[in-house]
Amino acid sequence: MITREITLTGRQGLVSKPAAIFIQKASNYKSSIWIEKNERRVNAKSLLGLLSLGIENGNKVTIIAEGEDEQFAVNELEEYLKAIDQT
Repeated sequence: MITREITLTGRQGLVSKPAAIFIQKASNYKSSIWIEKNERRVNAKSLLGLLSLGIENGNKVTIIAEGEDEQFAVNELEEYLKAIDQT
């Protein structure tokens, strides 16, 4: 299992369109992937779950992946969250 903590620093958080793209990316992996905010963990492949966290600018989140491609999953998802911070 791999975990990585990220602080969103851009203008927008993980709102509907960026969340949908995040889910598409997460769904490409065989690993189980979760995202956690304030000790609340949801399936990172679930739009309702992800949106229910209300991830906004300045929030710290943790990406958790477990499975055969966990390292690749965490790396790509971290990279994506950092990229949406730049918009």
